Amino acid sequence: MSNRKPNILFIMADQLAPEFLSAYGNQVVKTPHLDKLSENAALFKAAYTNFPLCAPARYSMMTGCLPSNIEAWDNAAELSSEIPTFAHYLSSLGYQTCLSGKMHFCGPDQLHGFDERLTTDVYPADFTWTPKWDEPDKVLEWFHSADVVVEAGTCLRSNNLDYDDEVTFQAKRYIYDKARDQTTRPFCLVVSYIHPHDPYITRPQYWDLYDDSDVNLPEVGYDDVPKDPHSERLRKQIGIEQAQLSEQQIRDARHAYYGSISYVDEKIGELLDSLNESGFGQDTVIVFTSDHGDMLGERGLWFKMSWFEHAARIPLIVSFPPAIKAQVSEGVVSLVDLLPTLVELATDGKGIDYQTVMDGRSLLPQLSGAEGHDEVFGQYFAEFTTEPIFMVRKGPHKLIMSDADPTLCFDLREDPKEMHNLAEDPAHEQIIGALTDKVRSRWDTPSLKRWIIESQRRRHTIIPLLVKQNVSWDYQPKVRADQVYIRNNLELYEIERRSRFPSMK
Repeated sequence: MSNRKPNILFIMADQLAPEFLSAYGNQVVKTPHLDKLSENAALFKAAYTNFPLCAPARYSMMTGCLPSNIEAWDNAAELSSEIPTFAHYLSSLGYQTCLSGKMHFCGPDQLHGFDERLTTDVYPADFTWTPKWDEPDKVLEWFHSADVVVEAGTCLRSNNLDYDDEVTFQAKRYIYDKARDQTTRPFCLVVSYIHPHDPYITRPQYWDLYDDSDVNLPEVGYDDVPKDPHSERLRKQIGIEQAQLSEQQIRDARHAYYGSISYVDEKIGELLDSLNESGFGQDTVIVFTSDHGDMLGERGLWFKMSWFEHAARIPLIVSFPPAIKAQVSEGVVSLVDLLPTLVELATDGKGIDYQTVMDGRSLLPQLSGAEGHDEVFGQYFAEFTTEPIFMVRKGPHKLIMSDADPTLCFDLREDPKEMHNLAEDPAHEQIIGALTDKVRSRWDTPSLKRWIIESQRRRHTIIPLLVKQNVSWDYQPKVRADQVYIRNNLELYEIERRSRFPSMK
């Protein structure tokens, strides 16, 4: 690494499974900009979320801590303001830190270390989306619904399109502003999209990139694998059983999802063009990832909230041609590893003293072509369960366990589609025991369950009061109209001169 701190452009998609990217072997989905980025980057084939749901996954990524260690129980849990994020650490290292887009922070702190935010969030910042383990069979109005599969197709505008168009515009302007102000401070810009997250709709031009006959159906159907209780709960409470989806409805949902991925890819291309035009292309680390995947009909499941590969795996691509060689890493890594990785990239590998216990481990060894760690832990505490669910992946083996459900274990090298549960085979008793011990030795499940339910009850007490008191934590972007475009605080031609990029010689 050079002595100069590199800029960082951190790009995040939402609910994007790597199985649907050509860089990961998909032969259908069109992503030319990500393809080009990955050609000169480190690509991690076995990267995982630490929680297959938006907010907890992002909290873990931002803090380098596993969900239970920061009480990231679900999509309405508050992230404590006293827990440092990578934005805090990078700011302390002299970076200008900025967020454009989604991060799903809940609670009154909507910055968590970022110097500025360019947009509001796409989702509410309060406690409304709190699960209720006290009433496990109750369907709450904000639950995911099969309706978005049934109604999949094209649209001209949508909430998600409006949001991601704004995210891109603001991020591009930020990049050009950094070039215009000629600052010597490095920047870390996080650009976080809501696509290709459901609803499964896309604009006609992205839909038309794919012929209907090219859109493949799920490889593993509902009747191809044994039924497990958690999957059955997901299907029941999301309404998949009642929907009785036709093949065409499934194909349409996947078709729209593919279109949404191409839309995100186009936006990424715009960001990269702005980065190169601004002169930052050679001294900027580019990270691309997602918070979790999407089952997209595999095993009869949709969305996330499970530990099967399509929901649990994420893309992870890291590009910095001056220092990182093009390579494919097979090691098992996860979102919590990104905080120490970014900090070490910013400190030429030296790192800093962290003020919380890091569950993540730096990926610098892998980025340097050496062998790194090969183990991941995951947790799930949100809707559609009443017991904590754990995942551990070490080498080729992945264990999924909960006190409420039978244990699942798969050898992903021999069985990548997870069709054969090794937990039912006495020949694998030793590996099952070793992985189970890893979970049991780290977490006291009864205590965790008690803390989760206590948190849910507290928040359900507060929710109606927040509504009654008209309290809103949703982030309001700061806009200074007196400092943009043409105003009378400077002479007209001085304003024009300062805003021109490249500047006149």
